[in-house]
Amino acid sequence: MKVMRFYFLVGALLQGLIAHGQYMDIEEPHRLGGEVNSEADELFPVFSKEDSKLYYTRVNDPESIGGMSDQDIWSSAWNGEKNYSKGEDYKDLNNKYNNSIIGFNSDETIVYLINSYDGKKDLKKGISYAKKKGDNWGAPKEISIPGLDIEGDFYGFHVNKSGDVIIISYAGPESLGEEDLYISTKEDEKWSKPLHLGSKLNSAGFEISPFLSEDNDTLYFSTNGRGGEGDADIFYSVRNSGSWNDWSSPVNIGSQINSSKFDAYFTISDGFFYWSSNRDSERSDIYYSTFLPPPPLSAAATGIDVTVFNGNDGSIDLTPVGGVAPYTYKWSNGLEIEDPIELVKGTYIVEVTDAVGQVAKVAVEINQPDEIIEPVIVELQPETIIYFDFNSSYHNASNISVMKTFCSVVENKSNAKVIVESHCDKRASEQYNIWLSQKRMERTRAYLVSKGFKKENISGAYKGESELEIKCETCTEENHAINRRTVIKIVK
Repeated sequence: MKVMRFYFLVGALLQGLIAHGQYMDIEEPHRLGGEVNSEADELFPVFSKEDSKLYYTRVNDPESIGGMSDQDIWSSAWNGEKNYSKGEDYKDLNNKYNNSIIGFNSDETIVYLINSYDGKKDLKKGISYAKKKGDNWGAPKEISIPGLDIEGDFYGFHVNKSGDVIIISYAGPESLGEEDLYISTKEDEKWSKPLHLGSKLNSAGFEISPFLSEDNDTLYFSTNGRGGEGDADIFYSVRNSGSWNDWSSPVNIGSQINSSKFDAYFTISDGFFYWSSNRDSERSDIYYSTFLPPPPLSAAATGIDVTVFNGNDGSIDLTPVGGVAPYTYKWSNGLEIEDPIELVKGTYIVEVTDAVGQVAKVAVEINQPDEIIEPVIVELQPETIIYFDFNSSYHNASNISVMKTFCSVVENKSNAKVIVESHCDKRASEQYNIWLSQKRMERTRAYLVSKGFKKENISGAYKGESELEIKCETCTEENHAINRRTVIKIVK
């Protein structure tokens, strides 16, 4: 949309902390009221904890110092009730050129500003800073970045809280698209030449409005080069190995924030986060939301008893409930997996911890028969078939009995070659059924290995719903049960 292209001139410094891998459930986004949003465009929200004000940029407003084509800094005071006072033109830092606050340092004694305030006649593209003097700001000074030659009309900046890293969005010498992301770092009070952040982050479209989390490990930006919900979406990427050149593949922050139109300039402070979007009109407004607490964590566990006296084929099927994935597990026997196998009789206690630190404990009792059950020796059949419960990849008592019989009649297990082929009924998606049949195959193979077969001699295949034993349009429960099978074959 051409109407949006003008706004990329100023960029954004966003503040706050969203740690990578964090829980992200939010309230329904709300558009800030008429005290902040107007018939003009409101962009680049930056909240100041020091004076409890939301600073933002208003564009296409006839009241701007430089007229309709100018953009000015505005502010609205927070009233503590999710509302703001009527917006005021922040004249102390506005001139006839394009103005915008792009953030503060950690203690808000330094404000970062778009462009140069050097008093020259024409606009000088770049970035400036001003220091706090009492209740006012001193004269802005230019930040000199060697090799930064901005020829285009669209560019932006983000300075981290410690003031030693600048992320730049502009059409530089190595750019893959309209604007790419670059980085400059400060050492001994000198800034480095901008370093292109590579094709992992940059695309053939534009990458704008960069924001680094306070730990410098998560980068947020808006792009139109990776698909998504609309015209431009907010994405994030995690920095690997402490290197500025090593980032994870960008991930869309999701439809809770992104809309079918333009979304950018994401900022967060004190549990509230703000961004600009034109989802409800041709003009951009500022929206806000807040995090919701994660669902409480619990866990359910089912123990499968040992089949013979003094045996070790017990297992536990553990299912975390609620909380926030991923989960970690710590069992009383030292294991750190979800579903332990090869268990002896006893009581097992697990501590489940979710991604936000919630903990749930469960105790499971594994029993065994009072007497040794002698194996029934039967003639080896060409195929051995086991059947699974609905939506389960775990072996029930019947499965274990059949497999135990199979193992008892196979001689020279260490050299035997086996094929394990698993199937599903057709009551879920094809993708899910492929995954479920894979889990059935893997757990069956693991059982055979525990009984003396070599893993390298066991070939596995998972067919999902592609090879139904009973093909039916309207399947009965019996039909489904027969299709939920794993076939074990000895290769001659």
